[in-house]
Amino acid sequence: MAVLNVNGKSLQADADPRTPLLWVLRDTLGLTGTKYGCGIAQCGACTVHINGVATRSCQVPLSQASGKKITTIEGLAEDGKLNKIQQAWLEIDVPQCGYCQSGMIMAATALLAAKPKPTDAEIDAAMTNICRCGTYKQVREAIHNAAAKA
Repeated sequence: MAVLNVNGKSLQADADPRTPLLWVLRDTLGLTGTKYGCGIAQCGACTVHINGVATRSCQVPLSQASGKKITTIEGLAEDGKLNKIQQAWLEIDVPQCGYCQSGMIMAATALLAAKPKPTDAEIDAAMTNICRCGTYKQVREAIHNAAAKA
């Protein structure tokens, strides 16, 4: 039995310590906002924050997540208020199919925490998530929009 700090709550997860965090979040804890895309940490659909760092949860075993602060897409809004990236995503109308968006939002949130006013080059370097619909231009615009509200 592992005890995880997820979205500010202490949660128990009864799973094999080798189970990827992605599956513990989705299947054991019912937090399905984090998506499965590739399973090899390439696409970024499974991005969560671990101790504030955008991390691809499909490659993090449960044993390495215990004792760390984990934030999922469900934990970004505070008191029902979207964070500035989530709000910018809506204002710019970023998603098309939307499948990659929770991972994109998690990566963008971590980027702005590290670099409050990123350049296009810094955005391109940090946003390595794959979007099948090609919404990269809108992603960049939404990040600049959120950065302007800081």
